[in-house]
Amino acid sequence: MIRRVVIYPDKRLKEISKEVKSFDSELHKLLDDMYDTMIDKRGVGLAAIQIGEARRALIINIPIESAPEGREQPKENTLEIINPKIVEKRGSQKFQEGCLSVPGFYEDVERAEYISIEYYDRYGDRKSLSDSGFLAVAIQHEMDHLDGKIFVEKLSFIKRKKFEKEWKKRLKSNL
Repeated sequence: MIRRVVIYPDKRLKEISKEVKSFDSELHKLLDDMYDTMIDKRGVGLAAIQIGEARRALIINIPIESAPEGREQPKENTLEIINPKIVEKRGSQKFQEGCLSVPGFYEDVERAEYISIEYYDRYGDRKSLSDSGFLAVAIQHEMDHLDGKIFVEKLSFIKRKKFEKEWKKRLKSNL
């Protein structure tokens, strides 16, 4: 089921998500709804808080750009990451990020180049993952959501002020 995405500056985006304790059908439904919502909005990742659920769950599905039909994101390629913890991070990279909760805004953000995480899958099985490049960026971006942070908070003071001014103008024009 496609859910409504929480849009900045909604205060729920500041909420710190709670650890998932039950790996049950309710969690599976949430993860399935997150996938449907992310695909509908043409995203590559989504944290549960972005659909109003303050749980430490996120999904990532990097599109296959070389697929015969163009951009594909098969459900079986979705990383479902529950209660993630960063074990190691190193290096630095800049990447242009966007966010389904801040639609239409993109900016370069600096993050660790390499990360290693431990997490649980939808069944409560412990997993680990190490990666660099775009996947590392996507994981860090979504993990920030679990801690009540969004990517615009990583911008320089000047870029952040410019964003706030443009965003307020855009919100007023959509009323």
